[in-house]
Amino acid sequence: MEQERIDEALELLWTLEEDGYLAFNRFKANSDDIDVGELVDELKKQDMVLIKGDDILLTDKGRGLAKGLIRRQRLAEQLFTEVFQLREDSVQADACKMEHILSEELTERVCTFLGHPPKCPHGKPIPRGECCKKYKVDIEPLVVRLTDFEVGSRGRIVFIVSSEALRLNKFSSMGITAGSIIKLLQKRPSFVIQVEETSIAIDPEIAKEIFVKRTV
Repeated sequence: MEQERIDEALELLWTLEEDGYLAFNRFKANSDDIDVGELVDELKKQDMVLIKGDDILLTDKGRGLAKGLIRRQRLAEQLFTEVFQLREDSVQADACKMEHILSEELTERVCTFLGHPPKCPHGKPIPRGECCKKYKVDIEPLVVRLTDFEVGSRGRIVFIVSSEALRLNKFSSMGITAGSIIKLLQKRPSFVIQVEETSIAIDPEIAKEIFVKRTV
């Protein structure tokens, strides 16, 4: 049986459980699988689910696998929405692809990069990982938009998100490129950053496209 069919079933069971639905009939009605009976038999065979009365329940094994899938998907949604500002209609499909290929190490790095977000863009909780257990409270993301940077702070530009080639070329000509060290001098009435010995004024909308990481 294709792994994708199993993964989708585990994700569906997790989300249904979040909403308080455990009934097998509810799972069957919401599944898009070509043969739900065959699918459930395989899940039972692999000790991922058990049938208890009218309910279908995740076993400890199934819950662990489902948690990983949901965590990767919702972190990917957060990354695509908050950082890359992708359209909502493309976020879901791309996040579903990412959940199957992200390694555990990369997942932890994405989570840390985003500051261990508690929820995805749709308000659903993101299951916590090992990296989150190191912190009793959510910490600030490692990389933030220039608009969220503190005046007087120094940082390294990690990347610039802009679909306009002319704007990127203009940034480059001013020394505003990935790897550049900048200092934020002011935010109002416009953003002013210092690159080496040069002070540059930036429109707030443009500042949203620049992502920086604080340097000591």
